[in-house]
Amino acid sequence: MTERAVLLWIHGGGWRGRSDEDGGALARLGLRVVAATYRFSHQAHWPAQLDDVRRAARAAREEAGGLPLLVAGDSAGGTLALHLALRGIDRPDDVAAGLAYWPVSDPLDDEWRRSRARDDPWADLLGHPPIAGDPATVDSTVASHLGNRVPVLLVHGTGDAAVPVGQSVALTGALVAAGHPTHTWITHGGHAPALDRPDIRAVTAAFLDTVLPAR
Repeated sequence: MTERAVLLWIHGGGWRGRSDEDGGALARLGLRVVAATYRFSHQAHWPAQLDDVRRAARAAREEAGGLPLLVAGDSAGGTLALHLALRGIDRPDDVAAGLAYWPVSDPLDDEWRRSRARDDPWADLLGHPPIAGDPATVDSTVASHLGNRVPVLLVHGTGDAAVPVGQSVALTGALVAAGHPTHTWITHGGHAPALDRPDIRAVTAAFLDTVLPAR
C-alpha cells in the first residue's frame, strides 16, 4: 500500500502511564505510524508533555520524506494530539490534521469534575487542581487554542465512563465556530473501543480522504 502520510501516534493513559492502544490499526489506511513518548505527570508537570510530543513530531517530520504529517492519539494522548494540531509544532499551521479519539479537553467541565472529584488526572498533570483563570489551567484547555483552521477528527462513545462524551460535543461546536473543518463521530460504546471497529475505521478513512491527496 502506498503511504499517504506520516501519523504521530500519542498514547493515552491519563498522563500517568501508557494505554495499550498503539495506533497500529491506522497503518492499514495508508499511514506510516510513528509512536511518541512523553513524561508522565509524576515525572514533570504541564507543559513538559507538550514539549515532549513537539520534539517527537519534529523527529517524525524529518523522517517523513515530504509526506504530510498528521497527529493522533487516544484519551489523554488525544488531548496532546489536539494541542499539537491546534498550536503547531514550530508554526501554527505545520500539522496537516489532528485525530483525537475519546479525548479529554476541558478540565473545568462540570461533568468531568463530578466524576473525577476524588481522582483527577488533570490535577496531577498541572501539579494542582484546575482553577478557572489559572494560567496553567487555561493553557492546558484545548479550546484556548482555536483558530488556525487545521482539520480535526473527534471520535467518542456515548457510554464513555472515563471521559464524558459531552467534552467532544462541546469542543465540536467551538471548533466549527473557529473555522476548523471538523468531523465528529459520536457513536455507541464506552472508553477506548478498537480503532479497527468498522464504524470508527470508516469515519477515519472518510476524514483522511478530505485532508490528504487522493490515492
